[in-house]
Amino acid sequence: MSTQARGSDFAELSRLVKQQGLLDRRIGFYITFSVGVLAAFALTGVSMVLIGDSWWQLVPAVVLAVVFTQIAFLGHDAGHRQVFADHKANQTMGLLLGNLLIGVGYGWWMGKHTRHHANPNHEDEDPDVDIAVLAFSAEQAERKRGFFRWVVKRQAFLFFPLLLLEGFSLHIISAAAAARREVKGWKLELVLLSVHVVVYLGAVFLLMSPVKALVFIAVHQGLFGVYMGISFAPNHKGMPVLQAGHQLDFLRKQVLTSRNVTGGWFTDFLLGGLNYQIEHHLFPSMPRPHLRRAQALVRDFCHRQSVSYAECGLFTSYGYVLKYLHEAGAELRGTGKLAPAGSR
Repeated sequence: MSTQARGSDFAELSRLVKQQGLLDRRIGFYITFSVGVLAAFALTGVSMVLIGDSWWQLVPAVVLAVVFTQIAFLGHDAGHRQVFADHKANQTMGLLLGNLLIGVGYGWWMGKHTRHHANPNHEDEDPDVDIAVLAFSAEQAERKRGFFRWVVKRQAFLFFPLLLLEGFSLHIISAAAAARREVKGWKLELVLLSVHVVVYLGAVFLLMSPVKALVFIAVHQGLFGVYMGISFAPNHKGMPVLQAGHQLDFLRKQVLTSRNVTGGWFTDFLLGGLNYQIEHHLFPSMPRPHLRRAQALVRDFCHRQSVSYAECGLFTSYGYVLKYLHEAGAELRGTGKLAPAGSR
């Protein structure tokens, strides 16, 4: 089947999805969910004030890590225009949630995430497989030098500990991008990020002694990074890595490089709808509550077209991720070479 003929497969699937109304906005859901998340954010802040200078502050530190990640999920949905029909409304929501509330630059994230969606798991074009401390192919591993080479040799064992630094990394990298004027509206982004830093650090150090404040920040930001990492890692890691010149059409490029995570309503909440990664990549603007309904339709369509549709449980997905990372660093350990992605 030619690439052109295959391209018509997605057009057919898209018609089926639109006929079911799965691309229609769900403003009620997003208003309700936003109110709930913001209420949790406010209540956590109130609890910090009531607790005062005590080691019990580590409890709201853990809760705040969860709340920050749920806010990030909402910002993700706004970035994909799932919330409002108007672009500016989504952008405003993304800036307020990202820059102001959790301190992660919306403009930087949008640029990075847009490139990822255009070419998921592409070795040269997806920024999510261009990470300094990780390698996703034997070729990437071989190019690592110094400390990064040492890490890649052991990356499967170090993967989860490294996620403790992910929250700090998101703050620093996105702020640096705005400071270098690499994003549109960089002045506004820097102002919002600065307000976040001043209020966050001011509140923490006013309420706690310096030592407790530093431990609070380490626990909060560390768990925020872990939660973010374990939410995004199952989606593509361990799936085929594409290289220049591949002949996959849009549908196959998105489906074959993505993995769904099975589960019920709690998994949907825990992963912010990212557990329906295949449907999300095919229809990025589809509102989160419609993804579950779309799954059965997309899965059946893929089966009819003989397109492999990957899904598994959450912990099984982490096993695949760690196994893949271990194999990617095998050549550096002198224990073998990563099998070509197409052979999986």
